[in-house]
Amino acid sequence: MAETHDAFSPPASEERVVVTNKHGERLVGFLHHTGSNKIVVLCHGFIASKNDTLILDLAAALTKKGISVFRFDFSGNGESEGEFEYGNYRKEADDLHSVVLYLYEKGYDITAVVGHSKGGDVVILYASVYGDVHTIVNLSGRFDLTKGIEERIGEGSINRINKEGYLDVKDKSEHVNYRVTKESLMERLNTDMRAASVSISEECRFLTVHGSADETIPVEDAYEFAKLIPNHKLHVIEGANHNYTAHRKEVADAVVDFIMVNGV
Repeated sequence: MAETHDAFSPPASEERVVVTNKHGERLVGFLHHTGSNKIVVLCHGFIASKNDTLILDLAAALTKKGISVFRFDFSGNGESEGEFEYGNYRKEADDLHSVVLYLYEKGYDITAVVGHSKGGDVVILYASVYGDVHTIVNLSGRFDLTKGIEERIGEGSINRINKEGYLDVKDKSEHVNYRVTKESLMERLNTDMRAASVSISEECRFLTVHGSADETIPVEDAYEFAKLIPNHKLHVIEGANHNYTAHRKEVADAVVDFIMVNGV
């Protein structure tokens, strides 16, 4: 998606910002300031970063409409401090809270938080715990976190982790990409998205977007969220994959339109 700007909306300035989380770790982000105190926080997915192309495209689409954007790396990811963990859903929700508090202290009006994939689960958990942002967007989040594990880290991996205490996930060159510990695996298995969904306030305006051709997380997960989250809108993009590779305009339009109607 080309980054263009409406005549009434000058290009956003970009500032590198460091936020300290409650563990004393430095979270690195970029603030795209359009001149408006209305701001949207963008949350990346698993083994991704603030520079993920989907995140960048969403930032461009929002700033084009004059909405400021903050995109950042969760702890242990990208430029941020901390150890990478396979699970960490609750810690990442806490990271997001540190970002939200920072932006509120700086005088911003947080109109929405948006999360992709694992980041989608994080914003759902965030809405269920904190309730201080009233427009939430989940892009391709997973409903049942007991599924999709061995598809990613290998068949029989759960038994191996339970037996040995950890598993190193390697690439084709046998380079270790990350370690899955028994503790981090159990954190994921014990993260209940059903309980989180039903505890979200009716005052929270919620959008779930999912691709019908998503082979990483099935579109059926989006329908589960739609059944349980009280004030919920579901938008399925026909033919879109997990990263919306050929459907970037459709996903950006869905997100921007929802935020413009509900958050701004």
